[in-house]
Amino acid sequence: MRSLYTEDEISLLVDCTLCPRECHTDRFSGGGGYCGADAGMNIASICIHRGEEPVISGNDGICNIFFSGCNLRCIFCQNHEISRPGSRQNANSYSLHEALDAVEEILSKGIRSVGFVSPSHSVPQMKAIIRGLHDRNLKPVIVYNTNGYDKPELIDSLDGIVNVYLPDYKYITPGLSKRFSNASDYPVIVMKALKRMYFQKGSRLITDDSGNLEDGLIIRHLVLPGHAEESKKVLRSIAEEISTGISISLMSQYHPIPSVREFKDLGRSLYREEYEEVAAEMELLGFRNGWLQQLDSNINYRPDFSRDNPFESDI
Repeated sequence: MRSLYTEDEISLLVDCTLCPRECHTDRFSGGGGYCGADAGMNIASICIHRGEEPVISGNDGICNIFFSGCNLRCIFCQNHEISRPGSRQNANSYSLHEALDAVEEILSKGIRSVGFVSPSHSVPQMKAIIRGLHDRNLKPVIVYNTNGYDKPELIDSLDGIVNVYLPDYKYITPGLSKRFSNASDYPVIVMKALKRMYFQKGSRLITDDSGNLEDGLIIRHLVLPGHAEESKKVLRSIAEEISTGISISLMSQYHPIPSVREFKDLGRSLYREEYEEVAAEMELLGFRNGWLQQLDSNINYRPDFSRDNPFESDI
């Protein structure tokens, strides 16, 4: 297994400080850290996904690699089947060779981008896959689809490797990020990470002749029910600390999973007026680029990781 990684990557996995948790776990000895992942590939699914932003999915979709485990514990996580230690996270584990074969098969269908989903705790694995693809003379657009809880120096290490950053920016209030994601330092960490991404990419999205994204930064924000004011604060912080030229994907796809139904604020769907209120603030702040979602979009974003493709019916 060690042969998959560079010496620097081995050092990180032997005494894991990849993410802000800094568990210092020896990942080669098992998955004893916060994310629950060992030094293997820890891939739950490799599939075509057509539900990303239009410039990312295009007409054909993107090849998404879903890592299992996560360095956050968002109580409303739509990928809870694979993100939490002890769930389904090892059910569909791949070897590097198997992962490369699966990705190559999807790319052979004309898909041009590979997205790494929840990669913060699996960057060595991600880099090993990218090296393997290059060895096969495959150089897809690389999308880093992250929850935003990334160390700034880790983002620095991705300069020249990642083409598109697709980070979440969930909260700006420490108490809320502690309550919902068990990370009171999330607001500070995510802003530092976003600034590093912006330093590398700026505001401009570079697309090909067909409008498919080849390079850039898109910040995602999911509006949570009962927390429109928090969402407006998040948008204001981007406007004040980074730029209103950044592309924002304002998401309405929240859907309560069973574990949050007892929460007064999260146990229901998002109201139309809440989302429209945040969208109006986005326009008022002067954001010039981005996407809004239909309020019923949550119907299309409920994965089932028991399927070969979690986002499409097997029927």
